[in-house]
Amino acid sequence: MPVLQSGLDRLLADPDLRRPLRGRRIALVAHPASVTADLTHAIDALAALPDLQLSAAFGPQHGLRGDKQDNMVESPDFLDPVHGIPVFSLYGTVRRPTPSMLASCDVLLVDLQDLGCRIYTFITTLRYLLEAATRHGKAVWILDRPNPAGRPVEGLRLRPGWESFVGAGPLPMRHGLTMGELACWFINTLGLDVDCTVVRMHGWNPDAAPGYGWPLGERAWINPSPNAANVSMARCYAGTVMLEGSTLSEGRGTTRPLELFGAPDLDASRLIARMHELAPDWLDGCRLRECWFEPTFHKHAGRLCNGIQIHVEDAHYGHTAFRPWRLQSLAFKALRQLQPDYPLWRDFAYEYEFERLAIDLINGSPLLREWVDDPTATPADLDALSRADEGAWEQERKEFLLY
Repeated sequence: MPVLQSGLDRLLADPDLRRPLRGRRIALVAHPASVTADLTHAIDALAALPDLQLSAAFGPQHGLRGDKQDNMVESPDFLDPVHGIPVFSLYGTVRRPTPSMLASCDVLLVDLQDLGCRIYTFITTLRYLLEAATRHGKAVWILDRPNPAGRPVEGLRLRPGWESFVGAGPLPMRHGLTMGELACWFINTLGLDVDCTVVRMHGWNPDAAPGYGWPLGERAWINPSPNAANVSMARCYAGTVMLEGSTLSEGRGTTRPLELFGAPDLDASRLIARMHELAPDWLDGCRLRECWFEPTFHKHAGRLCNGIQIHVEDAHYGHTAFRPWRLQSLAFKALRQLQPDYPLWRDFAYEYEFERLAIDLINGSPLLREWVDDPTATPADLDALSRADEGAWEQERKEFLLY
């Protein structure tokens, strides 16, 4: 079995590979999980190379080093105290790199670990970088990394007009691509004329057990964002992220965020039973466990919540059978049936959107919410709608697969 080499590892190991970068000013786009196989952060590893000129860095949401714990907390620009280069925030006063920021570099070197879910904002940052590079004549190099959720596809595609910072394009919720592959798709879909190089991984096998996308036992897991604590979270995230648009806790303020959900007024045992009645096959590939938890911050902080934990870390995990988006959708539907008047949808400014509901922004349309709230709509209705989107996406993405 080949040992996985990330794009960063390959660039560091091969002087010929990085030869085209010599004499050019390089701006690194990175976050806490941008590390080498020996856990050296990309900014430190690249700065140590005498043949490269690191002139700036950019940090996405949560920051270059991961300084912000919660969602929607901005990061400032600063001067890196070790390397003396400017670090520009792409989640502060701006979301897109400005001309003055881009004046600091000739090449954008993008090394971002993704989770394989459309809602994850690093995908949107990638799109914005590619667009800005096109406008300002900058080259982009993508140092590719694994998609820890693997190749499965699931969920409705984002509808036209629903683009946002949590919806970069008409992707399904679980897209099954790496960042390098996404870059190729963006360039093609948006018609971008940009000089883009993808430094591919070596040894990535997304079909191999037990990691199915993540090289378990081979590479350390580093949180790409503070609440992305492990591979189990990455597997669940394409479903549990929808909880951000609900009044239910997604487990922020616990040690297993986005693997469990609940509320003080939830009856988890009844909810699980109703889910099994409605669509038992939507619960395949995992195990559900009733649990109790008290968030230390965020929704329902300091209150005892009854909830459900989704277990995908043991021998019962079925990679192709597990469908987190359907599972979470079913939990919403079951709750709506059990308590029709439950105040399920959270009405607040989500990612600086003030007019549209967060649950709709997350899903890229109102279709999921309307299905949950329609007492006549069945699991078969949502299944038919999503299967059409999933099948179309599986065909569309084929030409962009690099592995």
